[in-house]
Formats: sequence, structure tokens, C-alpha cells
Amino acid sequence: MALDPYDLFDVRSLLSEEERAVQESVARFTNERVLPIIGDAFDQARFPSELVPEIAALGLLGATLPGEYGGGDMGAVSYGLICQELERGDSGLRSFVSVQSSLCMYPIYAYGSEEQRRQWLPAMARGELIGCFGLTEAHGGSDPASMKTRAVRDGSDWRINGSKMWITSGPVADLAIVWAQTEDGIQGFVLEKGMPGFTTQEIKHKMSLRASLTGALFFDDVRVPDSHRLPNVKGLKGPLGCLTQARFGISWGPIGSAIACLDEALGYAKERVLFGRPLAATQSAQIKLADMARRITMAQLLALQLGRLKEAGQVQPQQVSLAKWNNCRMAIDIARECRDLLGGAGITTEHVAIRHALNLESVITYEGTETVHQLVIGRELTGINAF
Repeated sequence: MALDPYDLFDVRSLLSEEERAVQESVARFTNERVLPIIGDAFDQARFPSELVPEIAALGLLGATLPGEYGGGDMGAVSYGLICQELERGDSGLRSFVSVQSSLCMYPIYAYGSEEQRRQWLPAMARGELIGCFGLTEAHGGSDPASMKTRAVRDGSDWRINGSKMWITSGPVADLAIVWAQTEDGIQGFVLEKGMPGFTTQEIKHKMSLRASLTGALFFDDVRVPDSHRLPNVKGLKGPLGCLTQARFGISWGPIGSAIACLDEALGYAKERVLFGRPLAATQSAQIKLADMARRITMAQLLALQLGRLKEAGQVQPQQVSLAKWNNCRMAIDIARECRDLLGGAGITTEHVAIRHALNLESVITYEGTETVHQLVIGRELTGINAF
């Protein structure tokens, strides 16, 4: 029996019936609704906002959160498969779902009050409220502890001053989870669009994640009631806990990008005739394609085990770092190699390889650069902090 070229170790057989149903549902959505429009959206630097109600209707926003808050009560592996199938369409769409679910809904659920959960989460799950995550600053990057955004007590309220940079969904967000230094350590606040002094600006001229909106957030004496402060966490463990949730999804997403690129390269190599024979009949092409399949298989098994550890409550942040590092590197290398196999045709967005390659330049950078994750593993191995 012939093997599935995109699942050589039959990882699908290790999934539950529910997990397979989730994957099939999101794969169908990607095939029917995302792929026909995403190339043009990328060309036009347009976020396909018309898909948000459909994404919400499928239960993909806050998928792992309890149903009483609008979530889907799904397991970690189901969420990973959602990310994989969405990113098979485009990293920008997966980024939107990842930010909404892991970086915005998760902190409200994990660190917020019961009142905050009921105030915001159901509307976010329905896609009626869009969130963004304000941690990164222009001069901070991989060193969030150096953040300059400050929140100062002012009676029963807070006054926030500062700015955030490279914020996915920032230009259209209805609320922002903003992390700021206080005299009692780093704390999180929920800022709503329209608060006086809170402004946003879209970042343009991007050559990556063009089908995603990215912006900067500015806070000029923004008065925030204490009821908008996340009461159940202080210090960097708050935002870092959110990033661990999001990095888990990112460990799965690039598998989808890699599969999309391999699928296109396989088809092209079989049809493209050079020197009297198909490109796929050459040893050099077959070796490249086989190596891509090998690396995808390793990434699939790594992601699945990570998901099972997460579901068992045993996952460690270092394991998430290893998976994010490995799978992003796998995907960006495959996207570049597929672009090469396509020759000149590979530089146009009529083919997926260049779009995925460009997007993955961001994915391999955000939420911990490759170097950061390498140093996390290095510290775990040696016990020495080299940051």
C-alpha cells in the first residue's frame, strides 16, 4: 500500500476520532475558503477579515478554553492541528488565531477575574471583539524585562505611558493585553479601543506576513480602571506563560507551510520536463524531495509528542522552545528549497513557496528568535545562562 507522502509515519493513525474530525474540518475550510483568495490578499497586503466570522463559527478562537466562556473544550493536539491546517493556507491567518486565542483570550482566562472572563471571552470567541498582545517594544525585542512602558497608580485607576511595536492585529484590535512595569513588578492590563491617549499605527511596507495586520501601540497618559488589571499574576511569568501557549501552536503551524510547499514542488517536478525527462526523474530532485519528507515527518512526531505532554500537564517551556526552533527551521529551509526547485516560477505569488518562505522569516523570528530558543536549550544542558 502506498504511503501518504505528507504523512510517511501515519501520524494520523495516532490521532483520536475527534482530532481527525477537527483536522478535516479546518483543512476543508483552508482548501475552500483560504487558498482561493490568500495569494491576492498577500499581494495586496490585505488581511482577509471576511474570514473571521467563519473562523469563529468553526470554534477556532479560544479552542482549548472551557465552553462556559465560549471556548471549544478541545485538547492541545486539536489546537495544534488547527494551527497546522491554517498555516498550510498562510502564516498570517494562523497568527491571527494564535494571537486571539493564546495571547489574548488565554491571559484573561488564566490571569483574569471571573468578571473579566465573562465580560470579554464569549465575545472574543464569537469574533466580535478582536484582541492584540502588547509586550514587544522597539528596543526590547528578546529582552522583555527591559520594557519601558510604565503603569502608575492614580487613585483607584492607573496611568499608562509608553509604546509597543510589531503587534499582530494591533491596527484593528478592540482590546489590547498590555504589559507594563509597575512599582510592584510587571503587570497586565486590558486596554480598550477609544480610551483617551491610546492610539495605534499600522506598520506598512512589510515583505512578510502581508496578509496580516501589524501595528504599533502608543499610550499617552491612558487612564485605565483597576478593574481592567489582570489580578492573578505579577512579573515576567505572566507574559512568558502566554508566549509558551502561543509557541506551542507555532510548533505545529510551520508543518502546514512545509507540506504546502512540498505538495507544490512534487507536482511541479513531475510535470516540468528538462533535458528530455521530468525534473522528478533526476537524482538531485528526488534527494531534495525525500529530505523534505524526512524533516516533515520528524517535525510531525515532535509536535505530536509535545501535544501529548501538554495534555498530560507535563510539558516544560524548554520542550516548547526545542519544538519551535526545530519546526520553524525545518519549514523555512523547505520553503526555500521548494522555491529553488520551481526555478524562475518560484518567485511569483502564483506559487506558494515564496509566500511561505517570506512569511516564515517572521515566524522564525517572533515569539523567540531561533537564537533565543537555542540558548534556552543550551542553558538546560549546561546549567549556565549565556543570554
